[in-house]
Amino acid sequence: MTRAIRFCAVRMLGLLLLTAIPAAADSARRALPAQVPTAYANECAGCHLAYPPSLLPAASWQRLMQGLDRHFGSDASLDASTVRELSAWLQSHAATGRAATERPPEDRITRTAWFEREHRHIQPAVWRLPSVGSRANCAACHLDAAQGRFSDERLRMPAGLSPAQRQTWRD
Repeated sequence: MTRAIRFCAVRMLGLLLLTAIPAAADSARRALPAQVPTAYANECAGCHLAYPPSLLPAASWQRLMQGLDRHFGSDASLDASTVRELSAWLQSHAATGRAATERPPEDRITRTAWFEREHRHIQPAVWRLPSVGSRANCAACHLDAAQGRFSDERLRMPAGLSPAQRQTWRD
């Protein structure tokens, strides 16, 4: 291999690694923290995925915790002590950087800029499949959703996709 070709190969490898590092760091930032309060696992994950706190800014978590009696159409009320504990934990692990300044509509994770960008190619009919149910059911496609990891490398096609949807999924 000539020196010029070796130089180009090393440079290309370096560029590939530099583009992979932000994606890996971004994925790690969204993962569930190592220590999850028992109340979060029991109360929140009892009805839906225990979403990583980093998926919403602190202000969104504050509003959500203050409105548990009307939590997306359900009464998810908790005692005051548990609300204080979970609020503090959620806010201390909330989104940082640019995502921290966002105010997603209705404080919904599925309406954040990140979620919309990552799922822009999903057809509306896919969200309505019985195996998916809604945009909030991350585990329908993400194998590691329960751990707060949403890597493109660990996806599965949900049951019920049409042949055309299966082809789009592979693209």
